[in-house]
Amino acid sequence: MPIRVDRSSPVPLYFQVAQHLEHMIESGELPMGTRLENETDLADQLGLSRPTMRRAIEYLVGRGLLVRKRGIGTQVVHTKVTREVELTSLYDDLAKTRRAPSTRVVSFRTEAAPDALAVELGLPAGTQVYVFERLRYADAEPLALMRNHVPVHLLRLSPADLEAQGLYNLLRANGVTMRIAKQAIGARAATAAEARALGERRRAPLLTMERSAYDDHGRAVEHGHHVYRASRYSFDLTLTGW
Repeated sequence: MPIRVDRSSPVPLYFQVAQHLEHMIESGELPMGTRLENETDLADQLGLSRPTMRRAIEYLVGRGLLVRKRGIGTQVVHTKVTREVELTSLYDDLAKTRRAPSTRVVSFRTEAAPDALAVELGLPAGTQVYVFERLRYADAEPLALMRNHVPVHLLRLSPADLEAQGLYNLLRANGVTMRIAKQAIGARAATAAEARALGERRRAPLLTMERSAYDDHGRAVEHGHHVYRASRYSFDLTLTGW
């Protein structure tokens, strides 16, 4: 296994190994279904103690990337969707990485924008908006539950449109150019309904994202509140120094 550890690094050895394995899983070098060698053999290959190797494996089991099966051993079960914090849609990101995105519209209606939302987006009071909730799948597995508000005057929408394409694709097709967004990322426990929809246990950790997006004319385009399975999804940020 092409893993090298740096014993002079302050990063714990188990975490170095876990990071290397996670990268191999995410890159497809260790695809879903791959069985790892037993901990003793892996530890011998890397010149590590068995407890160190066990801790690295347990870390990845806890993140939902590996599973231990009696009579089979340790197996790769999922690759995590990693998304850069950019003004892109989840549908586009999944399609770009060949994760076969699909969508089920859970609810769809139009209503007058609530007062707080109208203020947030700078919309006149009473502006009609689409309100819809979608369950987004990656490789036929539920990944995110997404609730959005979109001003009706921007485009004509239907549940069939939203199941066939991503929202940003539909906006672009109607001449809307996304330019800037205000976004907040957080985390919380899943409600019972969210856990059922996403195939998670009750109170499982979820990542949250709230976004207000605007086009190149400064018009409010959408407001979204999305929750993602933390075991299958992460945000990727690049930080630079002065």
